[in-house]
Amino acid sequence: MLFKRRTQQPVHHRVSNLIWPRMGWGRVFMYLWHRVGRLHGTPHSIAGGLACGAAVSFTPFVGAHFVLAAAMAWLTRSNIVAGLIGTAVGNPWTFGAIWWLTFTLGTKLGAGKAIDAKPDVLAIIVELPGVVAKAALSFDVDWAYFSKVWAIIWPMLVGSLPTFIVVWLATYLLLKPVVAAYQTRRIARRRRKLKREREARARAKADEDERENENENENEDDDVPALFVHQEAPSADTPPAKRESGG
Repeated sequence: MLFKRRTQQPVHHRVSNLIWPRMGWGRVFMYLWHRVGRLHGTPHSIAGGLACGAAVSFTPFVGAHFVLAAAMAWLTRSNIVAGLIGTAVGNPWTFGAIWWLTFTLGTKLGAGKAIDAKPDVLAIIVELPGVVAKAALSFDVDWAYFSKVWAIIWPMLVGSLPTFIVVWLATYLLLKPVVAAYQTRRIARRRRKLKREREARARAKADEDERENENENENEDDDVPALFVHQEAPSADTPPAKRESGG
């Protein structure tokens, strides 16, 4: 398979690379930026796709960000691959701030007023494996636990709606001219490269024609007729030829 590793990395290596890439975050961002710049599409479609991916990262639907970003990019006629790349905004280093922002904003908008008790996030996270295992083995769903989860998800969902709009507009307006400038520079570099290649081919053709002309001139010099060759005159010491007597 293309771009597939010959030897699979251990799980702990893949997890550590997800949290802190071995190549460094700078090279990761540069790779993503060049990957975005080489996408086929207009600056409008690419910037729109990136905006969809970045905005979807502020929703609480972790695990479905790829699907949501692709759907939003398709609905807005944007670049779907750019939408998938844009979801990199949501990563282990930014999710904490994103969730705190959306939860706080949703609470201020009134989404948490219907909830009497303040949810204990740490307790909910600790209890999650046991609840999932119990539901999978005994088909006994702890609805009280899911009510606690909903006490967190609902304010985050409400807070993510205005955040989605702001992030989408900010990302689109910021990246559209940047992508356009990148594509313009890339096209100019490709034209200069093609021009250098054409000039190199023309020089090589001229040198080849010159060598062929030189070879033709040498062949013409070798094919001079024999009558134009200087014949050496007989010397005086050479005895005259005897005449044959007649009769």
